[in-house]
Amino acid sequence: ERRPRFGLMRGREFTMKDAYSFDRDTAAAQVSYQAMAQAYRRIFDRFGLTYRAVAADSGAIGGDLSEEFQVIAATGEDAIVYCPGSDYAANMEKAEALAPAGARAAASQPLVKTATPGQSTCAAVAELLGAPLATTVKSLVLATDETNDLGEIIKSQVWLLLLRGDHDMNEIKVAKVPGLDKGFRFATLPEIDAHFGCKPGYLGPLQLQQPVSLVVDRDVAVMHDWICGANAPDFHMTGVNWGRDLPEPDLVADLRNVVAGDASPDGKGPLAIERGIEVGHVFYLGTKYSRAMGATFLDVAGKPQFLEMGCYGIGITRLPAAAIEQNHDERGIIWPDAIAPFTVAVCPIGPDRSPDVKAAAQSLYADLMAAGVDVILDDRGERPGAMLADWELIGVPHRVVIGDKALKDGQVEYQHRRDAAATRVGAAEIAAFVKSRLSTPATPAA
Repeated sequence: ERRPRFGLMRGREFTMKDAYSFDRDTAAAQVSYQAMAQAYRRIFDRFGLTYRAVAADSGAIGGDLSEEFQVIAATGEDAIVYCPGSDYAANMEKAEALAPAGARAAASQPLVKTATPGQSTCAAVAELLGAPLATTVKSLVLATDETNDLGEIIKSQVWLLLLRGDHDMNEIKVAKVPGLDKGFRFATLPEIDAHFGCKPGYLGPLQLQQPVSLVVDRDVAVMHDWICGANAPDFHMTGVNWGRDLPEPDLVADLRNVVAGDASPDGKGPLAIERGIEVGHVFYLGTKYSRAMGATFLDVAGKPQFLEMGCYGIGITRLPAAAIEQNHDERGIIWPDAIAPFTVAVCPIGPDRSPDVKAAAQSLYADLMAAGVDVILDDRGERPGAMLADWELIGVPHRVVIGDKALKDGQVEYQHRRDAAATRVGAAEIAAFVKSRLSTPATPAA
């Protein structure tokens, strides 16, 4: 990784498990895709991680179907969009922002060129005018270039995107707009000056110097009495309305990131957003790469056909990092059973002073080892406080403490790493008790 992030996330080494599928037709390829997607779900379930499988944009890899597997964590790099009332889930790049329901309200304000000295952001203008930020419209100026065979620019086109002032542009969605889908860039200052006659911060769709290609976000298309730049320094236009002050927009598209509270695309309630760490991704590629490589097979009629492909990956080294980000407290790590360095730590107190404690610890260790449990016996002779703090920091999920005083009463202490306090268990029953706890994993943190 070129940019290590924090803790174990984005470490400089990265190990990926990759897999590929090759099928004869779309139906068979879909079967392979679903088989891998379900296998990934079983893997992450077995690891004891709280995760979501979310619809994702395929990006540069291509294809028209993909899912990310995101481990839920407050420190996650990605925003996961979901509907609490349904199974809808998508990453921020893929999540659809619906147009507000209902017809656009009629104009109720006159168009006025309003002084806004020194206020070049939507938030500053809204505050100055005492208007809600959601009534402002921001202008984003892009450009596309047409090149010759030598890669020289022979023609450029300037585009104006209109988004609500409290919304953010989604570059993945913008890159799917017809005309922008072959690549775009942000316009240069000379291009902006030539088309708007004004510097950024006061731009708008009215009184342009030269025509531009206009793309309007769904929310802006149904707004009325809105505020935008006046294409004059220190001025904005208030009371702007479609139809009266501007022609109805020809090109309306979903251009923005969704926000919490937006309507879910499946119609089953509002959207919510949480953070996640991507640990796996599955893609249905179709024939994008097989066509490029000329990868074919002979069908039953003996004719060459392009292979239908899929690709699938799990970030091996990301999994423990994600597990730690999701499962920890002020004392250290809390490992899920399936990926803990050891599942059980047996901690004798003063074994050098008590032959009974030493014998009980060694007996429990042997019993658990014989049962196939991944157990470690702490025979360092450390002081109790330091020894227990070490295992809390390391995060071994199950701990058995054997002390001379409790053992004389036929008792030992068991504590799961998430438990607030230890539980007294009969020394004769402790092996069976621990094994019963292993068969009922603790619920991971949300």
